[in-house]
Amino acid sequence: QVHLVESGGGLVQPGGSLRLSCAASRSIFSIYTMVWYRQAPGKQRELVAASTSGGTTNYADSVKGRFTISRDNDKNTVYLQMNSLKPEDTADYYCAAARGSWTKYSYLYWSQGTQVTVSS
Repeated sequence: QVHLVESGGGLVQPGGSLRLSCAASRSIFSIYTMVWYRQAPGKQRELVAASTSGGTTNYADSVKGRFTISRDNDKNTVYLQMNSLKPEDTADYYCAAARGSWTKYSYLYWSQGTQVTVSS
């Protein structure tokens, strides 16, 4: 089975920035939509951003204008640049390879996750 390798989480002050990275195999990266989702303790999973194999992107309303998803096709890596971070962004963040659409995705593979904590 294939696992996605994620890095970049940590502790940051409100208003700060972090960049998450997620590396996939070529066979996965070239075919499937790559997504970022997050989950805070006691709360529902939230889809944050998605990037299709063709380069189309989508974002949750809560992060529009602050987060940017991007792809490096040579490195088979997807990134999530997070700016102007807020305490409510605190959660465990995961990347995943998915099929479907923004309104309904099925996840084929996902990362182990990384914790993002926004606090002063």
